[in-house]
Amino acid sequence: MKSSRHELTVDASRRLDQFLAATELFSRSMAQKLVAQGHVQVNGTVIEKASYSLQPGDLVCVQQPAPVDHATVVGQEIPLNIWYEDESLLVVNKPAGMVVHPAAGNYDATLVNALVHYLGDGLPAIGGVLRPGIVHRLDKDTSGLMLVAKTEVAHQRLVSMFAAKEIDRCYLALCHGSLDDSGVIEGNIGRDPKDRKRMAIVEADKGKTARTHYRLLEKFFCHQQWVSLIECRLDTGRTHQIRVHLRSVQRPLLGDQVYGVKKEPGYVSMRRQALHSASLCLQHPISGEVVELQCPLPEDMRDQVESLRRRSS
Repeated sequence: MKSSRHELTVDASRRLDQFLAATELFSRSMAQKLVAQGHVQVNGTVIEKASYSLQPGDLVCVQQPAPVDHATVVGQEIPLNIWYEDESLLVVNKPAGMVVHPAAGNYDATLVNALVHYLGDGLPAIGGVLRPGIVHRLDKDTSGLMLVAKTEVAHQRLVSMFAAKEIDRCYLALCHGSLDDSGVIEGNIGRDPKDRKRMAIVEADKGKTARTHYRLLEKFFCHQQWVSLIECRLDTGRTHQIRVHLRSVQRPLLGDQVYGVKKEPGYVSMRRQALHSASLCLQHPISGEVVELQCPLPEDMRDQVESLRRRSS
């Protein structure tokens, strides 16, 4: 099935999601999801708030992506680095370079394809789109720990726990420049008005609140420039949040092909963003027991840190 485009003219003042639901083309929950994913424009500008106030005469354009259903996602025998597993929960160490779920341009070799093969019919298909058990995501070139629910009950509880900020996620990152021992970076995140494929810090009414806490672990001085190894924790989980926030304070990640420097210095060996999901801590969604997991740096980031230490000693 192909994607579809709808152009609609507003006849009366109302919320964006209410207007879309009233057309009967979408349910209200689907309308909210399309808005949140950046598929809705008003007068040519991408809007990511379902509560956005429309005015008579506004032109609303909706680019509805083609659905991906169970029949189109094929299980593939792709090795999974399983960090933890029981009857309700799976935690995998996702390698850099692996896309989480099928989408335009990446219909196979994803984590979902691997999960379909590994768990088979036991996977919960959520919301009509096969993202089996996926409750959060990592960017393609971010490595590390990811939670996967194996049952509907576990999925629902994990989603609620993420919303209530009851799951602690810690990332390790290497960024250009020097940072204070600890700090908080804040700034609403939304689609970059100049490039819809990127995210950016935007005005409050055009983005979502985002807050990143960081702690400095180690600093390196190479060729008259600083590089920092930091730990990041998120109050929110916006798309590309750490990458966008660090760029906003002129401390982009090493190796970041989208938000990084135009030309990396010679001492940078990273060929992807230096970002790793290093630990998870949560109450088990069924048993209530504390599950605490840690995952060391992958080889490319470990080699980069060791190289920086040698050069700065």
